[in-house]
Amino acid sequence: MRFGAAVLRSYEGPFTVEQVVLHEGPAEGEVLVRIAGCGMCRTDLAVRRSAGRSPLPAVLGHEGSGVVVETGGAATGLSTGDHVVLSFDSCGHCRSCLAAAPAYCDEFASLNLFGGRKPLGGKERAARFTDAAGGELAPRWFGQSSFAEYAVVAARNAVRVDRALPLELLGPLGCGFLTGAGAVLNSFAVGPGDTLAVFGAGAVGLAAVMAASAAGAVTVAVDRYTERLALAERFGAIPLRTAASADLPDRIRRLTDGGAQYALDTTASVPLINAALRSLRPSGHLGLVARLHAALPLEPGTLDRGRRISHICEGDAVPGLLIPRLTGLWQAGRFPFDQLIRRYPLAAVNEAERDCDAGRVVKPVLVPPGWDG
Repeated sequence: MRFGAAVLRSYEGPFTVEQVVLHEGPAEGEVLVRIAGCGMCRTDLAVRRSAGRSPLPAVLGHEGSGVVVETGGAATGLSTGDHVVLSFDSCGHCRSCLAAAPAYCDEFASLNLFGGRKPLGGKERAARFTDAAGGELAPRWFGQSSFAEYAVVAARNAVRVDRALPLELLGPLGCGFLTGAGAVLNSFAVGPGDTLAVFGAGAVGLAAVMAASAAGAVTVAVDRYTERLALAERFGAIPLRTAASADLPDRIRRLTDGGAQYALDTTASVPLINAALRSLRPSGHLGLVARLHAALPLEPGTLDRGRRISHICEGDAVPGLLIPRLTGLWQAGRFPFDQLIRRYPLAAVNEAERDCDAGRVVKPVLVPPGWDG
């Protein structure tokens, strides 16, 4: 099967939209999905800075949504024509997966970053996915490789959704929006009257703001970009503009009646992480969602009086539970994630990357040719 895809061939070069070849259809437990749209996530772009750890050439993309066109048997639980949102992959049988914590799957790195699922029998397929000349492409990125017209995915990470929903917009619910909203609704279990400070009003941070507003929390959003703060304010947050303001923790404590119960950092900025800790009330919890690339020195006193810090992966979500919850909130007008999205044709993948890097768009979504909804 031949179809178009955006291929990244070098860590410094542009994406090239070209024909790729899928040599086998879905195996048992897999489905073939026609992609309606795929969000572009910072994690996709971080491949460029992976120092060679992420294999190339590869088809990236891990916020896909689309229509099932073929299934690998009845055991998938999906049928041809189903609308699905694709999320991260997990093995389904390790202790974390069995404990409803698939984001902490023992095989998370191998399944999502460096490889793909092995078929029954344990043998890897040879060159299942190649370019038009027969050159092998890296195994599935996050179980998807959905910067493409089609993707073969494990049914485990395909979540059926209502066919009345705008399918091409739903992909970011599988990762970026899931991460921000899940941190608020799952990791913090925020409720009415709770207080939250969100550091960084990008896609993840704004999803957190929307989820907190839906939960009835008082939220402060911190960012250096006025337009991002305007969005946060529209979604119910108190905007707070800062670069490296020394009195930032004091300002947040005043706005949250003595300190936030929860803080979420999406920036990986050491000064902001320390400011977030100082903005917490006693026993407050700071969650980090961005990967740190250097040591994290904590200032004296930041962890005093029961304050704690943890890393949150994929919003501590079970995608099959959280994605329907988020679409339900959207239908009720309480999680307007569509206001963060700008559509780009798949052929404009490099323009979408430039706009994302420059902060001109919160969440680009790539739409393959021929998709008409």
